[in-house]
Amino acid sequence: MVSHVPFAYDFGPLQLTGFGVAMLLAFVIGQIIASENLEARGQDPNIMGDVTVAAVIGGLLGAKLYYAILTGDPSAIFSRAGFVFWGGLIGGIVASAGTIWYKKARFSDVSDATAPGLAAAYAVGRSGCWAVGDDYGRPWDGPLAVAFPEGAPPSTVQNLVQQFGVKGYENLPPNEVLAVHPTQLYETAMGVVMFFILWRLRNHRHAAGWLFGAYCVLAGLERFIVEFFRAKDDRFFGALTMAQVIAIVFALGGAAWMYARSNRERATAA
Repeated sequence: MVSHVPFAYDFGPLQLTGFGVAMLLAFVIGQIIASENLEARGQDPNIMGDVTVAAVIGGLLGAKLYYAILTGDPSAIFSRAGFVFWGGLIGGIVASAGTIWYKKARFSDVSDATAPGLAAAYAVGRSGCWAVGDDYGRPWDGPLAVAFPEGAPPSTVQNLVQQFGVKGYENLPPNEVLAVHPTQLYETAMGVVMFFILWRLRNHRHAAGWLFGAYCVLAGLERFIVEFFRAKDDRFFGALTMAQVIAIVFALGGAAWMYARSNRERATAA
């Protein structure tokens, strides 16, 4: 078992955390990859600066709104916690689509170029969750198990039972730190795999936008898988979490978009 130590340093009133560094790098890497893809396709890469800013703002707002709705607590919008993946992704896509429309570009062209960058950004961003000990999984005693004594929150019996609804540990001392699945690393690894798949497919012969559909399918599949290992208290559909239900819808939507863009003769401007 590994005992996790968070990456966080104080500089006077400011605090530098691994999550903040990872998020910054995620957006920078995503923008670089998308810009290079657009330029390789003979399109103007300068739009990505505005799209990235929109994605940051929309992503943060979407993540917080999703968390506030999920918890039923409007004040959660102003807390430091609760940056939920699906809310951030959907908010970022909506804000980016609005910016692309405003710039009179085609969503299908830009989204196709950004697909590999989204996967790379996800992998980097999830490493930030690992750095601060957030979004870990269910209790586990396997060879890769990790304890988060200083996590956000610590992986104590009390937190796992009360905050995440984990069953079967109620009789243990509440302050005992349990080892859990390091789901942040699972997500980072799957994000890297998604990136290489999408990068390999970037020169596809389908209509513009097809690759973005492939990203949606892979992102939905990745999220569906990892939710089985995460410590969650929102399993509203039997063994499925709300995030898994959204993942299924997202993947099916991506598959439908791939089908719609798989024939150039039937494809229309998006």
